[in-house]
This record gives sequence, structure tokens and C-alpha cells, in this order.
Amino acid sequence: MVDLTSEMAGLWAALGPAPAHRARVIQFAAATSGEGASTVAREFARLAAVRARKPVWLIDGDLAQQGQLEAIAADPDRFGQLGKPAQASPDGSAFFVVTPRVTGRDGKPVPDSRLMTARPCLGGRLWVTRFHMEALRSGHRVEAIGEPRYWDALRPHAETVVVDAPAADRNDMAIILAPFVDITVLVVAAESTAANEPVALRDEIEAVGGRIAGVVMNRSTYRTPKFLKRLAG
Repeated sequence: MVDLTSEMAGLWAALGPAPAHRARVIQFAAATSGEGASTVAREFARLAAVRARKPVWLIDGDLAQQGQLEAIAADPDRFGQLGKPAQASPDGSAFFVVTPRVTGRDGKPVPDSRLMTARPCLGGRLWVTRFHMEALRSGHRVEAIGEPRYWDALRPHAETVVVDAPAADRNDMAIILAPFVDITVLVVAAESTAANEPVALRDEIEAVGGRIAGVVMNRSTYRTPKFLKRLAG
């Protein structure tokens, strides 16, 4: 499995400590698929959980292609055993909406929040979410919603909330959530040469009021591409 502990320690130091009175919500996003944002988000969440005084939450925002829980379950040496699932919403809110509404066997609507659960690992220091896509049927759509309620409800229960957003070439979640998280970290694969996509994503996030904290180069032992200077500037 990929171990980015040293790289994530550098990112942790660059971001500084989380506020003592309020959980920090950090979104990891990439402009295009395959940049490795999910790996970086998972590794950062693990490092944060090891160092945290309160639990850290890893929100798997790729609702159509969930992968974080499976990856963590496959690496028990580094993440420990998974605990029992629990509801991932403290107050019944959600950061997504399913249309039309999912109905239960009794024909009654199922709240969107009940479609996402979370399981603890690292001895309860890290909680990882899973959206139950299997509950949806043909014709259902799930989309991110731009409002702060879910994040505000989760903050008292965590020290850091890490959001793994799907790549921007698949949907707009990273842009929709950007105003409601504290910072967004862009992830770019080391071998990337295209500049336009990540620069455009940065501009779109800033245009809606989001804050870009920096750029992480994934799988990087290479010379920094020239466009990253432009991206950071």
C-alpha cells in the first residue's frame, strides 16, 4: 500500500494546527481523474488521526464510486480493524440530496442522511464514511448541496474533517462544497504536464468564495512542473 507519511507530515506542518475550539474541514480535490487525490486524502486523515486529541473524520465524497472504506479495510496493519457502522450524521442533515426520494419497504421516504454510515478504525481515532449506493435504483440521482448544516453539525464531534471530493472532470462537488469547508488542497500527479485544468479549478473554487490552501504533488520525486508556480501564484 502507498505510504505518504513523510509527505503528509510536511503538509500538516504547512497547514498549521487545527483551531482548539472548532474542527477544521479540509477538502482534497483534483481537476482530473487519476491524480491520486483519494490516496492523499486518506493518508492525511490517517496522520491527522494519529496526532489528534479528538476523532478525525474522512468523508468519502465520491458518492458514485465509494472506495475509501474498502482501501482502509484492506490495510489493517496501518489502519487497524474496522468497528461497527453508525450513522454519519449527528443531526439528520446531509451534504447531498437524492432525487427522487428513496423509499423503504413500508413505502415511506428514507431520509438522505440514513444512506451514509461511518465506521471507526485506528482504535476510534478515525471515522470513515460510506454512502450506500446500492439503496438507489434506476432513475435516482445524488448530488452535493451547497449549505453548511452538515459540516456545522459534524464539527463538534471532530478535530479535523477530511473531505475526499471526486475529480472535477466527473462532477462539481469540489466547487459546490468549497465555500462551506475551511480550505481546499489541490492534488496534482507528479507526471502531470497539463496546466489548464488545475488552474481552472483553482479559479472556479476561488470565484465561489473557497480558499485554496496549496497544492500537493502526488507520487512526486520529480522536478516541479513549471505550471505549479502559476497555480500557486
